[in-house]
Amino acid sequence: MGTIDISYISLLVGMLLLLIPIFYIWYYETKLLKAICIGAVRMVVQMLFIGVYLRYLFEWDNPVINSVWVFIMVYIASETALTRTRVKRSVLMMPLVIGFVVAGVLIGLYFLGIVLKLDNVFSAQYFIPIMGILLGNMLTVNVIAVGTFYSTLQREQNLYYFLLGNGASRSEALKPFVRQAIVKSFSPTIANMAVMGLVSLPGTMIGQILGGSSPHVAIKYQIMIVVITMSASMLSLMIAIQLSSKRAFDGYGRMKQVMKG
Repeated sequence: MGTIDISYISLLVGMLLLLIPIFYIWYYETKLLKAICIGAVRMVVQMLFIGVYLRYLFEWDNPVINSVWVFIMVYIASETALTRTRVKRSVLMMPLVIGFVVAGVLIGLYFLGIVLKLDNVFSAQYFIPIMGILLGNMLTVNVIAVGTFYSTLQREQNLYYFLLGNGASRSEALKPFVRQAIVKSFSPTIANMAVMGLVSLPGTMIGQILGGSSPHVAIKYQIMIVVITMSASMLSLMIAIQLSSKRAFDGYGRMKQVMKG
């Protein structure tokens, strides 16, 4: 059985379900009404636009064009993370870009080339969706973790200087703050992973099954998606923290003003 298409009329009918959260957001005066309406409109416009350009990317299937598009995605993800963490551009921008590129390329190509054994790892059908999944997860983790790392470090500088004063290296003094950032950003992912298949059925797996894949194949893909997203997220986070921390401190180990405002 093939994929059941959703007509645009049916899509509009389905989107009426958003009236449920919109009503409660309005009723309880949460001040999120404007945000959810703008977000819904942007989602629809952006996704329709994606449908258009993916069609041409798949038709061209050019490794250079595919790579350029992925770098555009990396730049947008880095700008988004930079805005949400409120860390200064001079400190965080390049570390984020490097972290996203290195982690995305290493983990993505490992999956495509070694696990799936594709002859062309830059095939648009596989390369762009996998990089999109990785970047989306890396963005979420980095926003939470990097923001937590620098805001906590700035708030609790006395602990950092206390550890330095007692003989700890800068890396050792930063370890409690890195630990807190990892715990806060990865705890939801680990909790969800532990109940996957029992409490929740992931979107990737459901999408494949609705698209005609057998549950057996969809399950194996979903397991690998969880593995590669978690691995890439951790690697990109460590790169971003390591590189940005070199810019966040002076030669004497004193923390600079890294947060905006």
